[in-house]
Amino acid sequence: MKRIDTEIQGVYIIESDCFGDHRGWFMETYNQARFHELGIDTVFVQDNMSYSAVKGTLRGLHYQRNPYSQAKLVRCTKGKVIDVAVDIRKGSPTYGKWVSCELSAENKRMFYLPRGMAHGFLTLTDDTEFQYKCDNLYHKESEGGIRYDDPTIGIDWGTLLEGLEPVLSQKDKDAPSLEECNGNFVYEK
Repeated sequence: MKRIDTEIQGVYIIESDCFGDHRGWFMETYNQARFHELGIDTVFVQDNMSYSAVKGTLRGLHYQRNPYSQAKLVRCTKGKVIDVAVDIRKGSPTYGKWVSCELSAENKRMFYLPRGMAHGFLTLTDDTEFQYKCDNLYHKESEGGIRYDDPTIGIDWGTLLEGLEPVLSQKDKDAPSLEECNGNFVYEK
């Protein structure tokens, strides 16, 4: 297992060894001891899965406010996505900055996001399945969101969205800007 650091402290791309033969392949997607060796001591308590029927579906940017915030380990098990993390920890040297990673069934990469990140993804294929491991349980009253196209963040969703409207939920269409969001995260060194 390998950890690739990103420009945002605590956000990592995870690559796992994949062993294949004439039958197919096998890989570990989570091992607490190996993650500890990589410097990730998160204990996950909830797994989620989403399905998006059409290419161009955009989910996000989502977070849960403290004390119900969530660290996440995400991966795409069918299809392909652009996955995005936005640092919303006040006082962070990368506050309002974003990093992205292409996740696909083919590349088998995972993306680790610590608490204090807004998260979203854009499907690049039809029939996309996406899985999340979370370190805190879902708490509806603590949900928060930020507009996917907030100009102060300036996420480059790629050429897929040039001249197109993404497929969005009403909640994501109505999401506030970063400036207006009600996140309550504070950066800790």
